[in-house]
Amino acid sequence: MPATDPLSLVFAALADPTRREILSRLAHAPATVGEVAEPFAMSAPAISQHLKVLERAGLVSRTTNAQWRTLSMQAEPLDQASAWVEEQRREWSLRLDAVEAHVQQMKTRTETNDPPEEGP
Repeated sequence: MPATDPLSLVFAALADPTRREILSRLAHAPATVGEVAEPFAMSAPAISQHLKVLERAGLVSRTTNAQWRTLSMQAEPLDQASAWVEEQRREWSLRLDAVEAHVQQMKTRTETNDPPEEGP
């Protein structure tokens, strides 16, 4: 079952190296579909599928002016993904600090031959 929440859509879109490269190109400046597709050795329908995934995740927006379709990168979903990753990093850092403190406490007890504390 495909993920539908916004954060899952962003991470799924970023999981593919072609889509990450497309975003890297669009981070510099908006581009037409043809300009985005140019460096890739793949069919137009394949590029179109990648663009649809990026659009569904909110990472790319498309504007139409006459016959030109211009793509622009949207940073907000990346900001949300980055905030989630940073939150996880902080949480795990706190947990690892607690484990390190516990190991250090056990090491100190062992070195001083203190008996371990009784558990509940």
